Amino acid sequence: MPIPVGAGGGGHAPSTFDKLKMGGMMGGSVGLIIGFIFGFTNIVRFGPGPNGMLRTLGQYMLGSAATFGFFMAIGTTIRTESSPIAAEAFARINRRPMILPRQYQYPRGVRNEKN
Repeated sequence: MPIPVGAGGGGHAPSTFDKLKMGGMMGGSVGLIIGFIFGFTNIVRFGPGPNGMLRTLGQYMLGSAATFGFFMAIGTTIRTESSPIAAEAFARINRRPMILPRQYQYPRGVRNEKN
């Protein structure tokens, strides 16, 4: 996700380590929620077991958070690594359109239907 130029102090993009942490935190929070849902469902269906309800639910939540956070951190880091050629092509495609002068003559076959 590109950072807007006017945002923050100077418009510097986050480092790869910052993106790794951000991916880990996002994956961890999603994992906590999913672990709570699955853990609560399993406790209701099968009972808490010998560890008790809170410990069993905590194990589901922490296991799921660690797994989701790990893979999301790796995925975010891999996604940010790009070659300079790809970065230049992306910048070239997303640059502002060129404004043509009013007297511009369109090539044959390409006509403006409004005129």
